[in-house]
Amino acid sequence: MPNEADIGLKIAKENLLLQHKTIMDLIKNYFPDLSDTQKNQFIKLEELYKDWNLKINVVSRKDIDEIYLRHVLHSLGIAKVMSFLPGSTVMDVGTGGGFPGVPLAILFPETQFHLVDSIGKKIKVVEEVVAGLGLTNVKVTNDRAENIDEQYDFIVSRAVAQMETFVRWVKNSVKKKSVHPLKNGILYLKGGDLTEELSAFPKATIYPLADIFKEDFFETKTVVHLPLKYKG
Repeated sequence: MPNEADIGLKIAKENLLLQHKTIMDLIKNYFPDLSDTQKNQFIKLEELYKDWNLKINVVSRKDIDEIYLRHVLHSLGIAKVMSFLPGSTVMDVGTGGGFPGVPLAILFPETQFHLVDSIGKKIKVVEEVVAGLGLTNVKVTNDRAENIDEQYDFIVSRAVAQMETFVRWVKNSVKKKSVHPLKNGILYLKGGDLTEELSAFPKATIYPLADIFKEDFFETKTVVHLPLKYKG
């Protein structure tokens, strides 16, 4: 006859399996073609962040319990606007704890991602998460974006600055030749009313995430695409 410890362990395992199923249902609902490797990486991601967040707080206590909605799926909103081609390059500026770069790197294993942040303790967490997930398509750098002397197809970020400031940071970081349906430039996760902020950027296109994701969290969330000219 099983003892209380065995019963408790069985219940814990069942709850964990249910939790993982719920997680994958959320992601698979919008990204149904994930490989087994990608599924396992997305599941492991939460464990890694929760563990590291106890040591270095890179995700708010409130958000860590909803990391798949507020961070992972939000990051993957960029993938609904642009499917990065194999061999393309993307820089994530002000990556913080690794968003949107880490989820995008899982989804696009043949695209090279460069995750950049000026805060060393955040980069430490990103390095450990990237290693823990076995992501070989990610480079991590502790520096300011203005100091990065490389060019990329796209620059991604999550509202680290007003668009005018952000453009100033990355204006020299875009490749000349565009090979994607959208022209090379910025793919920026933003929220709220952007009328004033984008008034100086008539070429910017706003993609409401509420048109893609049904969850209430995305009601005011958007992806902004702003093409940038090569500054070689």
